[in-house]
Formats: sequence, structure tokens, C-alpha cells
Amino acid sequence: MASKNRVQLDRTRQIAPQIVEYLRERILALELAPGTTLSRTTLQQQFGLSQTPVRDALIKLEEEGLITVYPQYATLVSRINLDLARQTHFMRRAIETDAVRHLAEHSTPEIVHDLRKANDEVALHADRKDYSQFLIADRQFHYTIFYHAKLLELWPILRRHSGHLDRLRRLNLPNIGMDRVVRLHGEIIDGIAAGSPDEAGRALREHLSKTLAMLDWVAENYPEYIE
Repeated sequence: MASKNRVQLDRTRQIAPQIVEYLRERILALELAPGTTLSRTTLQQQFGLSQTPVRDALIKLEEEGLITVYPQYATLVSRINLDLARQTHFMRRAIETDAVRHLAEHSTPEIVHDLRKANDEVALHADRKDYSQFLIADRQFHYTIFYHAKLLELWPILRRHSGHLDRLRRLNLPNIGMDRVVRLHGEIIDGIAAGSPDEAGRALREHLSKTLAMLDWVAENYPEYIE
């Protein structure tokens, strides 16, 4: 592969985590679809690297359930496991409902400002119909909830188990509607700003409700993606 097509990495930072981040985002955006074969040799050429950092990155992605390694055979992007998606959804709903209720009970102008700023970024990508950047901005919005609720120790745990759910959300996003997501984010923020735990919790639960409601549709329309 010509050097001009190589992915540029920051050589002042650890290399393997950058490969993980790059491949993870492409997998979550379905640019690398479930079942896609990942060639280690091609990845080494793409990044201009030796085998070791690529191997380390793939080990990390396998731990997150995003790829499946068949020794001496192939490395594939994993298919979406609906049962794991359901379990992650249950965990996320339980944690985030309590988190937004907590923020409403301890609301400050800083919290409201940061959440509105994060949702403005989500709305920007909704207007542009950019699904991939929209989901990254949406993730940042929810990170902001965890940050202000002082739950950052839980964030990497949730993210480590979210690959199946995130890809399900990406498939379902045209049905959910990006404008709906922005609106419900706004209602979560309004509940926090008003100091209303019940309103913030209701909006959060409604926000998360649509993904699993469309499981049958996803399984019918994308059977090749589902495990």
C-alpha cells in the first residue's frame, strides 16, 4: 500500500491505543461491517508498522468483543450478539437513570452549560446527516453525564461492553431519528436544570427505549450482521 494511503499516527503517543481507537470507530460506524476479514499484513501496511503494535491492538479489540480471532485461520469483525446488547442496555439504563437523577438533585449552571454545549455538537451533526460523527458526539454527551455525576470509573467498564449495543444503535438510527435523540437530550437537560429528578429520569429512559424495541426489524433486515 502506498505511503500516501497510510493512516497517520501521532508518534509522540503510544501506538497500539491509536490503532484500537481507529479500528474501533470504523467498526462501530459499520465501515468495517460484521463478518469483515481483517488482514494483519494489510493492517501493518496501512499503518506502516511492525507486527507487534497491530497484534496488541487486535488483542484489545478482541477483549472488547469487536473482533473474533480464529488462530491460524482468520480475524473477523464480530457479528452483533443481541443477548450481549440487551445486557449492556440494561446496565446502561440503570446507571444513567440514577446519574441524571443525581445531577438534577445537585444541579449547577456549569452542569447545564456543559450538557447543552455537548448536545449542540450532537445537533450539528444531526443537521449534517453525518451518522458517524453524530454517534461520536452522542457518546461525548453521555460521557459528560458520567463526568459530572463523578462516575468516570464506570465509564470505561460500560464502554468495554458497548460494542454490540453501539452497532445495533447505528443500524437502528434511521428508524430512531437523530432529531429525536437531540430533543430527548434537551429534555434530560431541562429536567436537570429544573432540579427535577423524575423528569430527567423519564427523558433518559425514553431516550434509551427505542434501540431494543427494533430488534426484530434489525434481525430481519440485517441477518448477516447478527450472531
